[in-house]
Amino acid sequence: FKMCAGRVISKLLCSGEKEVDLAVQSAKAAFKIWSQMSGMERSRVLLEAARIIREQREEIATLETINNGKSIIEARVDIDISWQCVEYYAGLAGSLAGEHIQLPGGSFGYTRREPLGVCVGIGAWNYPFQIACWKAAPALACGNAMVFKPSPFTPISVVRLAEIFTEAGVPKGLFNVVQGGVATGQFLCHHPDVAKISFTGSVPTGIKIMEMAAKGIKPVTLELGGKSPLIIFSDCALENAVKGALMANFLTQGEVCCNGTRVFVERKILDVFTKEVVKRTQKIKVGDPLLEDTRMGALINRPHLDRVQGFIKQAKEQGAQVLCGGDLYVPDDPKLKNGYYMRPCVLGNCTDDMTCVKEEIFGPVMSILPFDTEEEVIERANNTKFGLAGGVFTRDIQKAHRVVAALKAGMCFINNYNVSPVELPFGGYKASGFGRENGRAAIEYYSQLKTVCVEMGDVESVF
Repeated sequence: FKMCAGRVISKLLCSGEKEVDLAVQSAKAAFKIWSQMSGMERSRVLLEAARIIREQREEIATLETINNGKSIIEARVDIDISWQCVEYYAGLAGSLAGEHIQLPGGSFGYTRREPLGVCVGIGAWNYPFQIACWKAAPALACGNAMVFKPSPFTPISVVRLAEIFTEAGVPKGLFNVVQGGVATGQFLCHHPDVAKISFTGSVPTGIKIMEMAAKGIKPVTLELGGKSPLIIFSDCALENAVKGALMANFLTQGEVCCNGTRVFVERKILDVFTKEVVKRTQKIKVGDPLLEDTRMGALINRPHLDRVQGFIKQAKEQGAQVLCGGDLYVPDDPKLKNGYYMRPCVLGNCTDDMTCVKEEIFGPVMSILPFDTEEEVIERANNTKFGLAGGVFTRDIQKAHRVVAALKAGMCFINNYNVSPVELPFGGYKASGFGRENGRAAIEYYSQLKTVCVEMGDVESVF
């Protein structure tokens, strides 16, 4: 595992088939205890976990910055969202219920909302602690156990979450962490005692996970990639739209699945918007992510940095213009000279058929595209295999609602971008996946309904 300065800070053993089986069996034993507890009992334990995360916010945020390379400013926000998520589902745990249905002759039916069993969570490296909480909190609130596999690039902070759940009082083994890459993930997906898989990551890996889950008829939640449109109309509040574009492209070094990387700008404000975005982008302070004034840290690893650089090179070859950034950055601090840093990049002169506009770069690269009419931009915005997010900046609220209604995307923003309230469902359309995380919607994906039909009279028989 590499820190932002490119040095190894720890080594972990990959979990093989034996370790995965031990983790699943341990979770299965804990599930028997946890699933029999009342929702209120589970709620108290989750509230305690949320309290610990909140109290240890600074320590966990520092761990996450070292784990991932993002700025400490952002890491603190991630940890706040994490404890809010656990607290939110603690609040729902005691309210989970089925319904009672009256039938003729005094007979009745009712439904029970029951847990699934041992759920698997497979996380991505961009929001390691937060993603683990997004998956674990609703799973545990519903009475499930979870075995979680973080990305091998960011293995550390999720181990701290496991310790916190144990401190809070969950049965031993209820939330287990296994470490590893592809092979470990395959063992988890094929395990006969796993009831459900929730995955955050790339589309190709999501397809493989769905194929493996199909062999065991296991339900899956897939939160995959995106190439989301951000539409800037000429009647927007310009300063707000510029800030929105920066938030939509440069959080976590641009390594965010729902980033609005296709920035469509109405032609009449194209020049003024572009000039302001470039000016603001050039002012973003890149460097040591543990420093308070740093706004962008290091990319996750060397191969990924090289991949992002390759996209920029290809964009130039296809006719895009680098308006700022895109080059490697070497901080003054000699301890950081081997870090995976680059300056945030804005590309102009972009067209819809360019690779940088069609493919997910997953780095700090914004593509600006002009448009003329509402109808045109909606068609272009939807012309993608992805459908994770979309954003609109305009002062015309009717137009804002009309446009987001037409966008084929699961998470839409009006006059803001990349905010993640845990009360709202998050997930995609099309190749960006299915299922939802956060909000009440996630309860549907971590529980199953049992219907009970009760006859109060004699059985009506046709025999």
